[in-house]
Amino acid sequence: MPPKLQITKDMIINAGIGLIRQYGEEALNVRRIASELKCSTQPVMYQFATVDELKSEIYSAADKYHSEYILSADPQTDDPMLSIGMNYIRFAYEEKKLFRFLFQSDKYANSGISELIDNSDIAPVFDILSQETGLSHEQSKDAFSALFLTVHGIASLLANNSMEYDAGYFEKTLTNVFMGVIGAISSDENNER
Repeated sequence: MPPKLQITKDMIINAGIGLIRQYGEEALNVRRIASELKCSTQPVMYQFATVDELKSEIYSAADKYHSEYILSADPQTDDPMLSIGMNYIRFAYEEKKLFRFLFQSDKYANSGISELIDNSDIAPVFDILSQETGLSHEQSKDAFSALFLTVHGIASLLANNSMEYDAGYFEKTLTNVFMGVIGAISSDENNER
């Protein structure tokens, strides 16, 4: 019977995420992960066929964590879209290096906003937006695109600078943008009739 595997994929992925959180993406390599796990590089590479596969799985796990984070209810608001936007901004502020790894590491090179918006992981947000506003699925995608650019801009500023997190200001800004976008889309719909 072979010896029980002591270094698991989950341990390796968690060590990789920990390195990114502490030092940034540039610290992510097999030697550093092995050092964190206090083992040689062999157990790390035994679990993954290539370094690219390892990095891809770490990215997927970080992305899953991010999605769960932003979709969790914000006890400060009963507005689901505001909650998602505020959580996204707060994630960038609290997890600066992980945010940069996920959204500023050229993962979406050679693609446009539409590819990002058409990502199936975002579909639940369109459902929430449709329920909250009465917009069609397609209109919800248009509204989300405008809202996302605002939220991501604020989040990027926080993740890349030593700016203060001002929840009241961000909430007011997101509410104003939300009302403006929904109003503009509703107005367009009425003009088309």
